[in-house]
Amino acid sequence: MRLREFFSEDAIKLELESATKDGVLKELVGLLKLDEKAQAMLFKMLKRRETLGSTGIGQHIAIPHCRSLVVSRLRCAFGRSVNGVDFRAIDDQPVRYVFLIVAPPLEVSNQYLPVLGKIAQFAKESDVPGRLAKLNTPAEFLTLLEEKNI
Repeated sequence: MRLREFFSEDAIKLELESATKDGVLKELVGLLKLDEKAQAMLFKMLKRRETLGSTGIGQHIAIPHCRSLVVSRLRCAFGRSVNGVDFRAIDDQPVRYVFLIVAPPLEVSNQYLPVLGKIAQFAKESDVPGRLAKLNTPAEFLTLLEEKNI
């Protein structure tokens, strides 16, 4: 299993417009191309997850995640905020790189936690934040995932 398998170009946004955590979550949910009701439900689930503790893991990175019936398979999205967003991250730094993970409540393949771990591993590599800052296209993001071979 490779991270690259879970991302598609149309679920990558290199210029998030929102300046708030809620706005960023809504933008990322929108990238998954779900219907309006499903998007609202997913946003609510992600908000609930954030009340348990911020998914801002430090180094300007957040990995909001949840399980929801609105998806039938594990889905991921990526967004970049040039100015950063207050995610109440563990290091109190603004979040610039947001990886969204959504999985159904029951997965036969049980990929949710392994994908979460792989994204955290990828994001914590010393050169990754700098390289994410320089991306010009979604294709370059996918190439970076392939290069890292995680």
